[in-house]
Amino acid sequence: MNIPEIFAKDVFNSAVMEKRLPKDVYRALRETIDEGKSLDISTANVIAAAMRDWAVENGATHYTHWFQPMTGITAEKHDSFIAPTDDAHVIMEFSGKKLIKGEADASSFPSGGLRATFEARGYTAWDPTSYAFIKNHTLCIPTAFCSYGGDALDKRTPLLRSMETLNKAALRVLKLLGSDAKRVIPYVGAEQEYFLIDREMYSKRKDLIYTARSLYGAKPPKTQELDDHYFGTIKMRVQAYMEDLDEQLWRLGVPAKTKHNEVAPAQHELAPVFSIANIATDHNQLTMEIMKRTARRHKFKCLLSEKPFDYVNGSGKHINWSLSTNTGVNLLNPGKTPAENAQFLIFLTAVIKAVYLHQDLLRLSVASAGNDHRLGGSEAPPAIISIFLGDELTAILDAIVKGEHYHESGRQYMKIGVDIIPDFVKDTTDRNRTSPFAFTGNKFEFRSPGSKLSVAGPTTFINTIVADVLDEFADKLEGAQDINEAITQLIRDTVKESSAIIFNGDGYSKEWAEEAKKRGLVDLPTTPDALPHFADKKNVELFERHGVYTETEIHSRVEILLDEYIKTIRIEANTMLDMANKDIFPAVTECIRDYAQTAQLAASCNAACDYQTETVKKLTDLMSQMYAAYKELKTYADELTAYTDYEKTACFCRDKVLPAMKALRTPADELESLVGSKYWPYPTYGEMLFYV
Repeated sequence: MNIPEIFAKDVFNSAVMEKRLPKDVYRALRETIDEGKSLDISTANVIAAAMRDWAVENGATHYTHWFQPMTGITAEKHDSFIAPTDDAHVIMEFSGKKLIKGEADASSFPSGGLRATFEARGYTAWDPTSYAFIKNHTLCIPTAFCSYGGDALDKRTPLLRSMETLNKAALRVLKLLGSDAKRVIPYVGAEQEYFLIDREMYSKRKDLIYTARSLYGAKPPKTQELDDHYFGTIKMRVQAYMEDLDEQLWRLGVPAKTKHNEVAPAQHELAPVFSIANIATDHNQLTMEIMKRTARRHKFKCLLSEKPFDYVNGSGKHINWSLSTNTGVNLLNPGKTPAENAQFLIFLTAVIKAVYLHQDLLRLSVASAGNDHRLGGSEAPPAIISIFLGDELTAILDAIVKGEHYHESGRQYMKIGVDIIPDFVKDTTDRNRTSPFAFTGNKFEFRSPGSKLSVAGPTTFINTIVADVLDEFADKLEGAQDINEAITQLIRDTVKESSAIIFNGDGYSKEWAEEAKKRGLVDLPTTPDALPHFADKKNVELFERHGVYTETEIHSRVEILLDEYIKTIRIEANTMLDMANKDIFPAVTECIRDYAQTAQLAASCNAACDYQTETVKKLTDLMSQMYAAYKELKTYADELTAYTDYEKTACFCRDKVLPAMKALRTPADELESLVGSKYWPYPTYGEMLFYV
């Protein structure tokens, strides 16, 4: 396989456009992409014709406006290129009008009250900054999605808005520093964790089919105690899957870079090279889709849920976020002397203050029913937001606050103690896997997002909160008589105000939870605790000030996300009830009957039957406990059939339904450990996680 030859082969990217478009049209399109200038219809017609010809030459028969509604996944409606002619033939047709605008049924997607069922019209609008691509013989055109009234019904539109407001704010600051940059761009690299299990086993688990999460399952004799799966040799079957996945992603221009086994058995990770934020979002959506599709071909099931199995690590999506100028300067690169790098320190402290002021937003940006099970253990960060800077940067900021000169410790070399292994430079700081928001050399890594979450939401929030602080910085620095002194004072004041958010220790410790409370940090442990804060006055004002969300759009998203939380738990509860009633109760009853008959036979022969008798008693007692829990959960689940108060119902799910689900699972899992495999109706954890 010639990777440079196949990379982006199915993408209508800059190289293809430059080759196929007239020079003036290509120049106009580049100005739209690079500078945000509008594109006239005549130019769009030329682009559409070139796009159609290229797509047809590469096997495409249809086109679709590919968008990202509030479901968190992608959506597409396919139209063929054909247009009938008078002589009963067809031609392949595609216009600039069709490229720029499409129409979808807006009432059939989550809108949070923005659209009534009878108000069906919605529009998809071409995003020229994200390249079109061919998937399954269809030309996919990345688009925004809005209602007839102009409200954003998707995840792309707010992301693009946030990128623009961040660009404007960052340029204000850079201009004061003497930079000639013309654009500032947020870059994202989304590490994607996932589980692969045998598809045949998956097909026998109703809970995985309906909820992508195992609702029952006893702890197997081995989980991840030996750490033997992490970075271990990749199984040949998994390797074949990964190779297939890589090739498909490379053809679509997704820069898949790193792949390895993760900590939990059957868990893996794929990490790409950084891309511009909206393109990285597209790439991650494609990655998740192709991961699942490719798994089927290799007789796997790819699970992207945050916590598909208890007792082992969950799966996250670490969002690596950085800022670069159009000239290629990474604004979060400390350089060789970070203590003297004013540009770096300004942008670093802007992020610190943004995270400190808006901990609630970062927490709620990753809130979901699935992620609530993951956060706070097994290498997932706690729900309390904090920033890890490492020893060197923390020491630099401390020195600035104290008005002291920072004395650099100098480069340190790692000495392994083996002559044939060369010494190498030691990093200035360690890594902290318990930190929600960690500085990792020249970028920040947001470790809280769950594995199936769209990158767009958290990135939109990060862009906006940082833009807000940069605007504040620019307001303070503009007109300063001594810019250097003003910068020093600004950094000093900002660190003093925001230092409570900096924590370099163990985020799992009880001491940290107590310390965070003393520092006044926000603790929003569950989704119902977090989501309503999206509509807090300060947050509405923030997003409206920067034109990222309107108040109406914010309230709609709170309703959508709470509704999703409720429906997720309702489906899980009903699935547990179904599995208990139709499968577990009959299986255990059969097992009890066989043991009881054996005990009766043994007793008639005056033979010892202690095991059978005691087992029947244990199984019967556990069945009684399980049935009592079943009835309680059934009562609560029946109350979720209709609701209008989303916040109150979400709290009911958290306080009543989830504990009842746990109460049902506990005796069921103990029953699994006692009932023989001949009777138990489902593949066990051990069978699913340790397949050959």
